[in-house]
Amino acid sequence: MTMRVIAALGKSAAWLLDAAAFVASVLVVGLMLLLVAGRYLFGWSIVGLLEVIMMCGMWLYMLGALIASRRKEHLVVDFFAQKFGDGWAREAHRILVGVITFAATAFFTLLAWRMLQWSFDHPQTTPGMGIPLWIPQSAILVAAVGSGLYALRDIVLAGLALSSARARTAIRSEEALSWKA
Repeated sequence: MTMRVIAALGKSAAWLLDAAAFVASVLVVGLMLLLVAGRYLFGWSIVGLLEVIMMCGMWLYMLGALIASRRKEHLVVDFFAQKFGDGWAREAHRILVGVITFAATAFFTLLAWRMLQWSFDHPQTTPGMGIPLWIPQSAILVAAVGSGLYALRDIVLAGLALSSARARTAIRSEEALSWKA
């Protein structure tokens, strides 16, 4: 039951991330098209539009990183994972990678939180539209926290697979001993 709830939450979060990334993509492309067409076809100079594009771009980049983390499509070095094959050594390696990833994302989250705190203590806005800078900066914190949560997910899944692999190894050992008797 608990795994079903976690899986449902994961699917909901995945849908929300995909939808937000789609909206950010449409905004970046649409607003950039409006900026270029307005400037070169009509001679318009739309003040602050580039600021909005950059803000949407920042969210798009961070959501893309989070989606890659969710799908396990981020940059990886899988030399050792391929050498281990199946079994408990591979799952132990996955736990180690998850712990290192979580530690790195925890540090990154701390830095992003401090940056956001500084942004609240020293409010700054964009020059054209007066958009508070904490809005695009918060995308970094969202990506850091989300990546940390996905690292925890990977640790738990690897731990479950490790316990299953150990059980399979124990059964195989018992079967091997029973054939010798």
